[in-house]
Amino acid sequence: MLREDDLRRRRWTVLGRLLLAIPHLVWLAAWGLAVSVAAVALWLVLLVEGRAPAILHEFVAAYLRYSTHVGAYVLLAAERYPGFRGAPGYVVDLEIDPPRRQRRWSVLARLVLALPALALSSALGGGLTLGGGRGVAAVAAFLAFFAALVLGRVPRDLRDLIAYALGYAAQTIGYLLLLTDRYPSSDPALLLPTAELPTHPVRVVVTDELERSRLTVFFRILLAIPHAVWLALWTTVVLVSTAAAWVTALAAGRVPSLLHRFGVAYVRYSTHVSAFVTLVGRRFPGFVGRAGSYEIDVTIDPPTRVRRLGILARPLLALPALLLAGALSGVLLVVALLGWWYALVAGREPKGLRNLGAACLRYGTQTSAYLLLLADRYPDAAPVLPRTNAPESQALPLPRRDAF
Repeated sequence: MLREDDLRRRRWTVLGRLLLAIPHLVWLAAWGLAVSVAAVALWLVLLVEGRAPAILHEFVAAYLRYSTHVGAYVLLAAERYPGFRGAPGYVVDLEIDPPRRQRRWSVLARLVLALPALALSSALGGGLTLGGGRGVAAVAAFLAFFAALVLGRVPRDLRDLIAYALGYAAQTIGYLLLLTDRYPSSDPALLLPTAELPTHPVRVVVTDELERSRLTVFFRILLAIPHAVWLALWTTVVLVSTAAAWVTALAAGRVPSLLHRFGVAYVRYSTHVSAFVTLVGRRFPGFVGRAGSYEIDVTIDPPTRVRRLGILARPLLALPALLLAGALSGVLLVVALLGWWYALVAGREPKGLRNLGAACLRYGTQTSAYLLLLADRYPDAAPVLPRTNAPESQALPLPRRDAF
């Protein structure tokens, strides 16, 4: 559950956040040892009875809730100093269902079944108990640290990204520690139901139907070779056109429409190709980046007047976005690998993986557009997609039916 937060951070607590968190980290490690014993007991009881005792379930649930609170505090997703009991009510919180019957075969093979979710959680890096301090969450916290020191607040999109990583890690740990037999879902709409994207000149439109042909999935890399060659050639030309657009924008305060349209077609085409290669998209894309021609599409607003100082410093200003885009590309790689295996077996892409992959592509597309002078707005890191329906709840839920 992501509660209302004004995003303000006191600079002295930001600067000394790791020192302030030392008591929590010590207590978290000690509690974790006790939970490892409780998890073995839970495993044995579930194999015999099929249902966890309420006292063991609540003990492990409190630990999971507490680790999420500490993770949110350390990674700057929350300002208030957390308590030591894992009690509900923190800014970034969990809503955990009471114990229910679990399938014994799932309990028996839980460690093996959890490996795909553990791989994705490791790339996201949201859980302190799963090696937090790495991955996307670490990069987002690193950028939030400097933003908070300068501005006295963390950007909302970075806070949402960290909260998403924490939510998926909580689902994964909860599944691994036998709190539920529902597989973790990576769908941002489930993990961050209240997060919304602000208006941005670069948008990704998803109309994919999730079905995948096993034959094209198996040979996906081979099928993408012509696109890789064409994309490399097009990139060479785009570098020249971007240099021309940079000089023109400095002189006239606007990117010429012709160069802007050329760059937009390139960014759209590269997104189509990336979606196809990573199985976020289904069909074989065209070679010209035509608008509306693919199920993972990109729309970019026409050129507007730009600030010359921003154009001059654009390569330097884009460095934080490039750093985060690199981390998200690691997540996209895991999404592609997991989606490949899943689609070969089931003939479809999991909705959660597809949506997470589309969100990663959106950030990469916005970063490219910003760097290539196609948009003057900074990329938005919130890992969500545009939606029209109002969210039903504010929970970061553990038990969901959608795998991945």
